[in-house]
Amino acid sequence: MPLYDSARTGRTRHPAWLVLIYSLWIATVCNLPLWREWSRMPELQNLRGLAVGLGFAVTIAAGMALLFSLLNWRWTLKPAITLSLFAAAFGAHFMLSYGVVIDTTMLVNALETDMRETRDLVNTQMLVTVLIMAVLPSIWLWRQRTPRRTALRQIGGNLLTAVLALGVLVGSLLLIYQDFSSLMRNHTEQRYLINPLNSFYALGDIAAKPFKRDERTILPIGLDAQFTAAPGKPPLLLLVVGETGRAGQFALNGYPRPTTPELAKEHIASYRNAWSCGTNTAASVPCMFSHLGKQAYESRTANYEGLLDVLQRSGLGVVWIDNQAGCKGVCDRVPNTSTTQLKNKDLCVDGECFDEIMLSQMDARIAELPAERRAKGVVVLLHQMGGHGPAYYKRTPAAFKKFMPECTSNNLQDCSQALLVNAYDNTILYTDHVLANAIEWLKSKETTNTPAMVYVADHGESLGENNIYLHGLPYDIAPDVQKRVPWITWLSPAFEQRSHVATECLQKRQDIKVSHDNYFHSVLGLLNVKTSLYQPALDMFAPCVKPG
Repeated sequence: MPLYDSARTGRTRHPAWLVLIYSLWIATVCNLPLWREWSRMPELQNLRGLAVGLGFAVTIAAGMALLFSLLNWRWTLKPAITLSLFAAAFGAHFMLSYGVVIDTTMLVNALETDMRETRDLVNTQMLVTVLIMAVLPSIWLWRQRTPRRTALRQIGGNLLTAVLALGVLVGSLLLIYQDFSSLMRNHTEQRYLINPLNSFYALGDIAAKPFKRDERTILPIGLDAQFTAAPGKPPLLLLVVGETGRAGQFALNGYPRPTTPELAKEHIASYRNAWSCGTNTAASVPCMFSHLGKQAYESRTANYEGLLDVLQRSGLGVVWIDNQAGCKGVCDRVPNTSTTQLKNKDLCVDGECFDEIMLSQMDARIAELPAERRAKGVVVLLHQMGGHGPAYYKRTPAAFKKFMPECTSNNLQDCSQALLVNAYDNTILYTDHVLANAIEWLKSKETTNTPAMVYVADHGESLGENNIYLHGLPYDIAPDVQKRVPWITWLSPAFEQRSHVATECLQKRQDIKVSHDNYFHSVLGLLNVKTSLYQPALDMFAPCVKPG
C-alpha cells in the first residue's frame, strides 16, 4: 500500500494539522462579524475584554477541531472542511453586509428564496468574501496530500485529537465563563453570530422538524364553516398581502414625506400600531393565515389548513395571485397563479414584473372560478413584491421615482442612508398607486358586487439603523421597524351597509394595537362566515359593528 495519496500534488500533511489550521481560520477570519460586534460592546473595551475575546476564539476553534476530528476520514475530512468554509463565507458576507444573523427562520427564508431574489443578493462584495474565505483556502486544502493509515491508527488518532480539542474547549470556556455567561445573557443575539456553527445548528433544527410534527399531513379546520348571505349583491373582498411594508414610512401613519398621496384621497382607515407574526415571509405569511395566533402557531405539534381553506369551504370563491416567491403553502388548496411567466413590455423587466401586473389578472382569474361560488361572493388575494430588498430600485417603474437620487446598488452599505431611504420610499409610493388602482377597480364592480379591500404587510424592514439592513432577525431581538406593519382598510358604502362596519369608527380606533393574530378572525367577521373557530375578541372590526 503506498504511503501517500498519489492522486494529489503538494506537500504531505498529517490530517491533524489540517484540522488545526482550518479550525483557527474559521474561528478568526470567518468570524469577522462576531469579532466586529464584540469590538463594539462597552464591556469588552479593556484588556480583560481582549482576554475574553481571545478565550472565546480558542473555544470556537476547539469546537471546530472537535467537529472535524469526528469527520477525520480519508473521504470525509476535506469535504467537511470545504462545506464549513463556504457556509462560513456566505454567512459572514450576509452578517457583515446587512447586519443580519443566521438562525432557523433566516435559513428557511434563504432556502425558499427564488431566483429573482437570489440574483438581487449577488454582488462584488459577496464574490470577494467567498473567494478569500472559502475558495482560495479550499484550493489549498485539496492540494494537500495526507498519509494513508490503517483503520486502527485512524481511529486512535481521531480520538486523541477529539479528546485534546474537547479539553481545550472546556478549559478555555472555564477560564472566561463568568464574563462569557454575562455577555450571553445580556447580548443573546451573539449566539447567532458564531460561524458556521449557527448555520449547522439551524440546518439541524430544520432537519429535526419532521420529528417534532408530521410535516406531510395537513389537518382540516373549519368543517362547520358557513357563509351567511346578506341582502344585496355578493361581496368582493380584495386581500392584499404586502411585502416588506414598513409602517413608519406611510404618510397615512404620520410620515412627513408624501408617500401615500393617492390613498389619502380615499375613505380609508389605516391602523398605525399593527404588528407582524414574524420578521420574514416564510414565518409571517403562514402564521397570519392561521387560526392559532403567533404563540400557538410557533409551538404547534401539527400543521393545519388556513384561512383560505375555511373561506373556500364556506362556499366562497377564492383565488390567489402571486407576484412574489410563492404563498408559503397557504394557497396550495385554492386556485392560484403566479406572474413569473407573464410577458408585458410595460410592466415586466428582466423576468420580474411590477405589482400592477396583478391587477390586470384579476378579471380573468375570477372568471375561471365556478359560477355558483361567484354568485355567493369572491375573495381575491394579491401577494406583492412590494418593497423587497436589497434591490429596492428594481421594484418601482420610472414614473414613481419621486424621491431622488436613490440607491441603485444591492450592496446597501455602498449607499448613504438618505439614498437608501429614497429608494425604499419610492416602493411605498408605488404601493400607494397599486392600492389606489385596486380600489378604483373595486369601485368599477359596484354594479355587480359589494367590494372592500384590506391591505396588510407580512413584515417590516431595517434601513441601516444601527448598521442593520433588510429583515429576518429573530423576533425577540429584531428592531420594531421589522415587526411594525401597515394595515389599511377600504370599505365601499355598500360593504359598510352589508357588514355594519363604519369606517369612521375604524378611524377612531386606528391607534389601537393589533397584530397578525387578528387577521384570521377579522376576515371571517368582515365576510360574516360562521364557524366555531371564529373568536370575536380577535376580530378588529367587531367593535365597529353597528347593531341592525
